Amino acid sequence: MPVPELPLPRSSLPEAVTHLGADVLGAVAAHARETGTAVGTSSGAYTLPTAPSGLPSGPSPTVLPPTPPPATGVRATGASGPGAGLERLLRGPHGLGTAGLRLTPREEPTASAATGKGRPIPGLYHHPVPEPDPGRVDEVSRRIKAWALDEVSLYPEEWEEQFDGFSVGRYMVGCHPDAPTVDHLMLATRLMVAENAVDDCYCEDHGGSPIGLGERLLLAHTALDPLYTVREYQPGWAASLHADAPRRAYRSAMEYFVRAAGPSQADRLRHDMARLHLGYLAEAAWAQQDQVPEVWEYLAMRQFNNFRPCPTITDTVGGYELPADLHAQADLQKVIALASNATTIVNDLYSYTKELDAPGRHLNLPVVIAEREGLSDKDAYLKSVEIHNELMHDFETEAAALAAACPVPTVGRFLRGVAAWVDGNHHWHQSNTYRYSLPDFW
Repeated sequence: MPVPELPLPRSSLPEAVTHLGADVLGAVAAHARETGTAVGTSSGAYTLPTAPSGLPSGPSPTVLPPTPPPATGVRATGASGPGAGLERLLRGPHGLGTAGLRLTPREEPTASAATGKGRPIPGLYHHPVPEPDPGRVDEVSRRIKAWALDEVSLYPEEWEEQFDGFSVGRYMVGCHPDAPTVDHLMLATRLMVAENAVDDCYCEDHGGSPIGLGERLLLAHTALDPLYTVREYQPGWAASLHADAPRRAYRSAMEYFVRAAGPSQADRLRHDMARLHLGYLAEAAWAQQDQVPEVWEYLAMRQFNNFRPCPTITDTVGGYELPADLHAQADLQKVIALASNATTIVNDLYSYTKELDAPGRHLNLPVVIAEREGLSDKDAYLKSVEIHNELMHDFETEAAALAAACPVPTVGRFLRGVAAWVDGNHHWHQSNTYRYSLPDFW
């Protein structure tokens, strides 16, 4: 199957803006915080950039009109639970300018629309979102299953129920509401499936082991970051990319991605995937040593073994490019790290009972806190909720300050894309009752 040609992303920034120094960003951000200056991003929807003329176009991308969102008008308060001010926390971003982090002006879904399937963790700070567009979900789900079976032979027949239960089409449509086409959504969906194949087959459920993990991850990483060597040994490496399902998936997903992304976007993804693999190795070392890390050590590992490669491709999936020198700014890197850390703790919390039921000991934040701080399972879980909430508030505060410091359309849109990914990720975890159920702590 030929790789579809997507229009290359482009930057809408004037050249001078791309050379903004971190010192300038920091000074302006500090001034904004001191004076209460409003953020520079608009609260309205940002017009999608058009593809530059003169580029090869290839087949026309598939565009599905979005289904109208569910009726709105009732403000959702999220879950009910202990703690003063919970309703206020669940209403949405509350820091300076956080409304500008949304892709469109916020219209809160009704409680039934937001929590029609599954229920959110009581007390967890999050933003309810409408169900993802069903037309896009169906099309992405159809295409990703065809890719998994026909292009990369990802899984045997007995794993089909688990693949379907993952609901990856619904996941990615919900996380990327500004994707202009289904082809763009497929870029994220293939990568998500490939990353989970590596995790399951190399690390966890389907034959994974900490023993020899470093070798497996390094060789798989060459499917993302290709080997350049002498002719004699090149064929052996090329053949190895088809040796197992994780490498086949990585190779194919990355091939699609680099055809659509700019060079700096592709290199950004390779860097973030190396971070992910480094986190896998730390967790594997603890498993081999039967060691429970300190809480801060676990949180450090989770800053690497986390969802970071997913929200940081929001510009590629959105059909535009955040310039590399702006992406590399320390303030933006901090925002990305906070968002990724918060979303990963969401996974720790929703997968808590699933991991307790699995063979062996699975490290997650509640387990580590209970072991290291001598708390009951319930108290350790509730403390993990508080840690998540603090990270979320820090993410929103830092993102708003950065939007004020750098009022550039692509920066604002990128921040809104990351925020949308955070919200979509929570919604998928909350509503995927095939995979997740909550502990009986309330």
